Amino acid sequence: MRIAVTGASGFIGRHVIAELQKSDVEIIAVVRNRDYVPTGRNVSVSYVDIYDESCEFPQCIGSPDAVVHLAWGGLPNYRSLHHFEEELPRQYRLLSEMVKNGLKSLVVAGTCFEYGMKSGPLREDLPAEPANPYGYAKNALRSQLEFLRKDVHFNFTWARLFYLFGEGQAPNALYSQLKRAVENGECVFNMSGGEQLRDYLPAEKVAAYLASFAVGSADAGLINIASGSPVSVRALVEGWIRENGWDIELNLGYYPYPDHEPMAFWGDVTKLGYWST
Repeated sequence: MRIAVTGASGFIGRHVIAELQKSDVEIIAVVRNRDYVPTGRNVSVSYVDIYDESCEFPQCIGSPDAVVHLAWGGLPNYRSLHHFEEELPRQYRLLSEMVKNGLKSLVVAGTCFEYGMKSGPLREDLPAEPANPYGYAKNALRSQLEFLRKDVHFNFTWARLFYLFGEGQAPNALYSQLKRAVENGECVFNMSGGEQLRDYLPAEKVAAYLASFAVGSADAGLINIASGSPVSVRALVEGWIRENGWDIELNLGYYPYPDHEPMAFWGDVTKLGYWST
C-alpha cells in the first residue's frame, strides 16, 4: 500500500510520517522545499508544489492508494481572505484531480473552527457555522468533497482537529512560546487569564489517529479528533511546567482572551471511540 502525506515537513506531517513507519506501507512524503526532509524506513520524498497548475495529479506524487492531506497555506492568520480566495480553489483542484484519477482513500485535516462560536461539547452532527475565513474555507472544502463523492466513489475521512501540542510546533503556539521562555531563562511567562476551556491532544496521538485512518482505508466521514476532556488553559500550562520541571511563574491576565473562539468548547469523541476500537 502506498500512502502519500502532503505537508509532510510540517508539525503534524512529521508525526504522521513517524506513525506510518510503524506499519508495513510505502510512504511518499510530499514537500515543497528542502528545509526539512523526512527520512527513515519505507519513506520516499516527492518535491512537489501542490499549487503548481502545471502538475498533473496523482502521477507527480507517485500515484498513491491513499492520501493524508495536511497541507494548507496562510496560517496562523485565521482571518485572512487568502483562505477562501486562493487556498480553497487550489485545494479542491488538487484533491478532486487525485480522486478523479483513481485515488481510493482520502484523509483530510479539518479544524474545530468549522463549528464557529459554539460552546460546550461539539458533536459532528452540529451545523457548521464558521466565524473566520479559515474555518469557512475548510468547511467549504469538506462540502465540495462530499458533493464530489456523489459522482466518484472514494473512501473519505474528514478529521476535524481540535488543539495539539508537542515538539516541532509553530513558534507562535502556546507550548512553543512557553518552552522558548524557559530556554531563554525568563522568570515570568505572560499569558491570558487562562480560564478558557479547550481540548488538547499530544501531536503523537493525533498522528496515530490519522495514520490509522489511512492504513485502514477508513470511510469515517466527518469525525472529531479530540480528547473529549476539557481543560483550562491555565491548568494545561501549569501541567507542562510541572511535568518538565521548569522554573517559571505565570503572569495571568497579561493578554486579553481571543475574540475568534468561545470561552469553553471541546470535542465529543463518541464517534472517534467507535472508529478506534
